[in-house]
Amino acid sequence: MPLFTSLYSWLSIKRMKQIELMREYPVEFQQEVFFNLIDKAKDTEFGKKYGFSDIKTISQFQERVPVRSYDELKPMIQRVLEGESDILWPGTTRWFAKSSGTTSDKSKLIPVTEDALNDCHFRGGKDILAIYLSQFPESKVLDGKSLAIGGSHQINEINNDAYYGDLSAVIIQNLPFWAEIIRTPKLKTALMADWEEKMEKMARETINDNVTSIAGVPSWTLVLMRRILEITGKDNLLDVWPNLEVFIHGGVSFLPYQKQFKEIIPSEKMNFLETYNASEGFFALQDDLSKDDMFLILDYGIFYEFIPFDELENENYRSLTIAEVEKEKNYAMVISTNGGLWRYLIGDTVKFTSLYPHKIKITGRIKHYINVFGEELMVDNAEEALKIVTKETNSAIADYTVAPVFMNGKQKGRHQWAIEFVTPPKDLEQFADLLDNALKSVNSDYEAKRYKDLSIQKLTIDVVKPGTFYRWLQKRGKLGGQNKVPRLSNNRKFLEEILKLNEE
Repeated sequence: MPLFTSLYSWLSIKRMKQIELMREYPVEFQQEVFFNLIDKAKDTEFGKKYGFSDIKTISQFQERVPVRSYDELKPMIQRVLEGESDILWPGTTRWFAKSSGTTSDKSKLIPVTEDALNDCHFRGGKDILAIYLSQFPESKVLDGKSLAIGGSHQINEINNDAYYGDLSAVIIQNLPFWAEIIRTPKLKTALMADWEEKMEKMARETINDNVTSIAGVPSWTLVLMRRILEITGKDNLLDVWPNLEVFIHGGVSFLPYQKQFKEIIPSEKMNFLETYNASEGFFALQDDLSKDDMFLILDYGIFYEFIPFDELENENYRSLTIAEVEKEKNYAMVISTNGGLWRYLIGDTVKFTSLYPHKIKITGRIKHYINVFGEELMVDNAEEALKIVTKETNSAIADYTVAPVFMNGKQKGRHQWAIEFVTPPKDLEQFADLLDNALKSVNSDYEAKRYKDLSIQKLTIDVVKPGTFYRWLQKRGKLGGQNKVPRLSNNRKFLEEILKLNEE
């Protein structure tokens, strides 16, 4: 075993002992994180405003500090961006993660402090390796290169000492030297701003490397992989990189892309590991590759709270700690972090699949669901239904979005799907019937509203031309990085833009 692999395996064993304790004592881990955050930030402007120095309990913190959205926190973030120190977190922050989101055309700039980089994002990367090597001790993943498909960064125009970019680019720019040794492509290529030019250069630069792992968003990774196959003329990626063994993915659900990846990488030994890594922090990762949930890591300097999704619109909603959550309930996630985000409503919804250890699945976004007819359709319902139907019809999907068709007079409402297929089904009407039934099987509210077409008629599907969703993102200046297609919406804005582009 090479020296680097041996050393890392030894460090991983030590870390895994801490993770085992975390599984057993999650409440204690979170309490320690909470009090460390409060103590470290007590002399900041935010800490003084809310009296952090005399907060003794979590409930005191919850009573004093309101839950905030980005827009509500933005004025203080703007001051941090302009170079003011000790506002939300001690010291001055030089790096910001650009999070474009999918609900607004404007970007969010999330502070990435030194503590957040070192104690959260970098530790997340190390834990991916620790957990992976604990499951595959004979792995040779560290003998080769890791292909990281990141975004770009540029100097912030407001303050020459501050920088912003996609989180992946911020991380790549700040990687320690040992991580840079095993990464590909060159830093200059990895941080190129022009996404299409970057894809071409990445493909040509990495073809001759011994790539053993890939990390990136599934949709954009597929774009790169297909280009590599075009350039090399190979049938699959293992003909290019025979030692490739793991794809570390996140950002969007892997379900719609799973079949395509298995066709491009046809090996039973290929592993797929999901992570939950956002601009605001590294939250969770798949610690058992035989299951599709993720272990919530509780010692990255993030204190978690969870608001029951069905109470979110109520004035007196509850905010639960890790000790109070229940399984299989949808929660909106609230975080307080070593990046200076205090009781920040991140916008994601999750459900717990397990307690002790605490494992989660991402179910969607607060604004990305459909509940026009009382159906409460979440993104994970749509993904699960598509998994069932694509398998049954031997089809594959590149992208999709869904919006309601509103009731009009006596005309009942329905859901309208725009789908771009990689492998279309032989019978689209049968596909629609199967999808409708699959949605009923995974969502009892949808099933009830569909009973005898009581409130909702059967869904309809518009098939769009190949590349339509890519062109839509391109037109909005959102190619690459963590940019993604909104899956579900309560209005028709995104769907109609995509259908119009398809007609053009």
